[in-house]
Amino acid sequence: MTLTAPTATIGLDTAAELAAQLRVDSIRSSTSAGSGHPTSSMSAADLFAVLATRHLRYDWDDPRSSANDHLILSKGHASPLLYSLFKAVGVISDDELMQGYRRLGQRLQGHPTPALPWVDVATGSLGQGLPDGVGVALAGKFLDKQPYRVWVLCGDSEMAEGSIWEALDKASYYQLANLVTMVDVNRLGQRGPTDLGWNVDAYARRAEAFGARVLVVDGHDLAAIDNAMATAQDPSSDRPTVIMAKTVKGRGFSEVEDSNDWHGKPFPPDMAERAVRELGGERNLKVRGPQPEPSAADGSSPTSDAAARPVTTQPTEPPTPARYDLGQKVPTRKAYGDALVVLGAQNPRVVALDGEVSNSTYAFEFARAHPGRYFEMFIAEQQMVAAATGLAVRGYHPFASTFAAFLTRAYDFIRMGAVSGVDLSLVGSHAGVEIGPDGPSQMGLEDLAMMRAVDRSTVLYPSDATSTVALTQIMAVLPGISYLRTTRGKYPVLYPEGESFPIGGSKTLRSSDQDQVTLIGAGVTLHACLAAADALAGEGIQARVIDCYSIKPIDDEAIAAAATTGRIVVAEDHRAEGGLGSAVKDSLVAGGRATPALTHLAVRGMPGSGSSKEQLAWAGIDADHIASAARDLLRG
Repeated sequence: MTLTAPTATIGLDTAAELAAQLRVDSIRSSTSAGSGHPTSSMSAADLFAVLATRHLRYDWDDPRSSANDHLILSKGHASPLLYSLFKAVGVISDDELMQGYRRLGQRLQGHPTPALPWVDVATGSLGQGLPDGVGVALAGKFLDKQPYRVWVLCGDSEMAEGSIWEALDKASYYQLANLVTMVDVNRLGQRGPTDLGWNVDAYARRAEAFGARVLVVDGHDLAAIDNAMATAQDPSSDRPTVIMAKTVKGRGFSEVEDSNDWHGKPFPPDMAERAVRELGGERNLKVRGPQPEPSAADGSSPTSDAAARPVTTQPTEPPTPARYDLGQKVPTRKAYGDALVVLGAQNPRVVALDGEVSNSTYAFEFARAHPGRYFEMFIAEQQMVAAATGLAVRGYHPFASTFAAFLTRAYDFIRMGAVSGVDLSLVGSHAGVEIGPDGPSQMGLEDLAMMRAVDRSTVLYPSDATSTVALTQIMAVLPGISYLRTTRGKYPVLYPEGESFPIGGSKTLRSSDQDQVTLIGAGVTLHACLAAADALAGEGIQARVIDCYSIKPIDDEAIAAAATTGRIVVAEDHRAEGGLGSAVKDSLVAGGRATPALTHLAVRGMPGSGSSKEQLAWAGIDADHIASAARDLLRG
């Protein structure tokens, strides 16, 4: 392919000087910190130098400008390179680079996070930067409709991650020509050679098989890099571009070049001094590349305020919200779909994604009502959460749904979303043994535990359609990672329209001054608790029933009040570890209260296939078992 010459004004001689400076400063900062990855930074310095001086359109004084290109360091361990670039463009000082890198309380962390305004997403868990970049590129092409590009630097080691190939597959499916991946093929991983080493042709064939346009270059030939980056911006292309750059780890310092012994090791001071000398000494070059071209979708000037940016889809006339009669049997997953349609009409920044089960999660209702804001990720749950993260970077609020069991596959992406500080709403349907004959492979039995463990997360488990609608609405404005667990089967509506469901609250559905035991449930087990309470009432036993729809944060006051009855039965369609029962126990302990007699009914053992009724009975979480547990506590 003929490579088009760029129209940049900064010459390649300046780029060469910048590359040397980036290497020197990567060495200096890591040696000063006593830890870091200088050699992994040195291999990619030429790529960054050419990109920053001649192709990255970025206003460094306004990192939130909607016109800026995006730069994502997927190989996050090469943070010395990124931070050295930040010094070169003048947004951090040499003093911060030398005294702030990898120090407690400083923003130049070992792997980049959005603590720095020029960093979109946290990286370091390999294989995530490119999938996140797909989400940013989706926003640019379909929602913002801005000409910015997303540049992602990957390492060759992370090309072994399946998530990289999920990303390229979806980038090709959505024809994301605004996404450019640079792969630093330096041959060496942490413990030795990568599986393909320097076989860039093999990498190229794989990327091409996933639909990308691939340009193979010598990663230290500045002119070749320059031409490849210019070609990547060809406006006639309808494919993502991958630049496969053959590089040398530790490039520029002969003592360590292509050495297997220096991954993740800073140079001792005497060695660092020799390296800096060989690279031509310290430099303090200040250079900035091209500025972005403002072109907001409506012709107005771009703004750095995400909430104020123009959007290409405007609010539509809200459809009539679904109405649910008390006692009407409605799956909460259906109520979620109903609520999402209305929410999408009210708020043009709400988007939805699904993993090819939208006719089960009911996300298909949003797709039908708002097709321009729905993104199908097929059976690629990691990419689904990553794309949601990238969309959140651009100021949209994503709702991503699949079966609760399958979110476990994307857990590392959820965890890193919390590190990135993005706002994501995740929805897991078909949870627990209640789903019946499909068997354990489809049963989400660990989801509450894993979501509770996410930093600053919110975990919600509604029991009826009314509470599902209310909680879905609230999730659109919640900060951080929020999770809604929905149920497959149809269950009676318990609450009237307009009922309030504050985060951290609960509902007490049965209570009296003579309560002898408290039954706590959520979702399907709440209905079992109500049935058990009715059975106990027929025996003259008064049971309080609490709907813990907010599992994190949990209603500490309600739990404290429950403790006064002296006996508590917690029932949940989840593993015994980490779910509702654990949340109740944690609340009691944290409150410093004397622990009441407590029975925790949960799924123990490996379920099989069977009807929903049979499964709940097998697990010991149906009404009969709950009532029996209450009687046992009373016999004490």
